[in-house]
Amino acid sequence: MRLRNAIIAIAAVLCIASCGIYSFSGTSIKPDVKSITINYMEYKAMKVNPSLSNDLTEAIRNQFRRMTGLEQLDMDGDLEISGQITGYDVRASAVTAGDVAAQNRLTVTVKIDFTNRKYPEEDFTGKTFSAYADYDSTNSLDAVESSLCAEIVDKLVEDIFNATVAQW
Repeated sequence: MRLRNAIIAIAAVLCIASCGIYSFSGTSIKPDVKSITINYMEYKAMKVNPSLSNDLTEAIRNQFRRMTGLEQLDMDGDLEISGQITGYDVRASAVTAGDVAAQNRLTVTVKIDFTNRKYPEEDFTGKTFSAYADYDSTNSLDAVESSLCAEIVDKLVEDIFNATVAQW
């Protein structure tokens, strides 16, 4: 009985995995899509953060390396992601009774273009993604910027990944 249940479980897993569209990472990449090109994210925001373009680009590449079996190519991948950082803004997010900022919010906005050379109906152009992190106004942005940016990049990467290959 135990052997029969094990065989049925293994057969079920093989059936699900062999259909090629479902994966345990949550992606919906079709089996004939084999490669991806992830272009460098250009920095177009007014306020400068010299490392953000590189950090975001590498984080997206790492996410695709970890979560998919796609080969990463410098050009002409079956899938292609390109984009630009269009916003890097700090604003007050919570104000005290004396009109003093209690918390500030760093927001990063990116525009992404996605091309699927095998299934062009999945393409999108100029889709905007935005993420933010709050910090106490007693801290200077310089003191917390690297940790805030890491948190924001993680959120952006998850949203971009989901929009491109998880199609959520």
